Amino acid sequence: MIELEGVPELVDPVMVAAFEGWNDAGDAASTAVAHLDKEFKGEVFAALDAEDYYDFQVNRPTVFLDGGVRKITWPTTRLSVIRIGGDKPRDLVLVRGIEPSMRWRSFCNELLGFAHELGVELVVVLGALLGDTPHTRPVPVSGVTSDPDLATRMDLEETKYEGPTGIVGILQEACTHAGVPAVSLWAAVPHYVSQPPNPKATLALLNRLEDLIDLRIPLGELPEDARAWQLGVDQLAAEDSEVAEYVQSLEEARDTAELPEASGEAIAREFERYLRRRDPGTSPGGHATDGGDSSSYLRDNPSGRTRPPKPPRPEGEDPED
Repeated sequence: MIELEGVPELVDPVMVAAFEGWNDAGDAASTAVAHLDKEFKGEVFAALDAEDYYDFQVNRPTVFLDGGVRKITWPTTRLSVIRIGGDKPRDLVLVRGIEPSMRWRSFCNELLGFAHELGVELVVVLGALLGDTPHTRPVPVSGVTSDPDLATRMDLEETKYEGPTGIVGILQEACTHAGVPAVSLWAAVPHYVSQPPNPKATLALLNRLEDLIDLRIPLGELPEDARAWQLGVDQLAAEDSEVAEYVQSLEEARDTAELPEASGEAIAREFERYLRRRDPGTSPGGHATDGGDSSSYLRDNPSGRTRPPKPPRPEGEDPED
């Protein structure tokens, strides 16, 4: 591990976290952070002591062979840093692990200690929940915060959830008490196809994160994986008339849901993302250098709208953050 003192000074750092387990339907959130780590070649600099936070009868260590030598990997949470250059550089601190079994307050305080030492300006926690949403429609992603000023500035919802919570909710509350701005992004995963992976939900989370922190994220094979996943679920649903009928009912409910007011800001976000992906002169920080071509965007998106309306949240499954 790299000592914290050995980590170079970061530029406008944002901490992005996800945890396997209760808050990670379809492994969508943890896979999103793993994708960031892989694409930007993250460098691990710290790992929390597994003895402090995990019940090894719940999350068992694993044995593997390394050159014929048996080694053990302990369940834990690791932190890595990625440096992103460009005209407007921005660094990320990635937190990826398993939801701890115990001592959640100490766990969050330790993460916030790292955030303070590294000068983190914003904490974004990714989560995924099971919902009554059809796999054939764009994945709903809700962005919520406990900070009313942040909600206004970033076009987020203030959380009003009441009920059981996971480590995502506890970490966001810890950030609030520590005075650290924090946002949670939640993707809704169809409950009838909840097994991982779900690349479509992972892709939706990364797109929303891109909008939130104004950063171009290389997507690699995720878009193709998402299309293949949807085709596979289409085929499975077509083989069962009851499932097909149920999916159709979800589609009708989604399509006839009350549409939100026309949002110029939402359309602008889609347009900016389009330019980031299309324009070869776009900087790694996500800023177009030549303005792009709005006419081709409108040809590709004649409706001018690609984000879906938010569906009613399933009872008992509201995101808490």
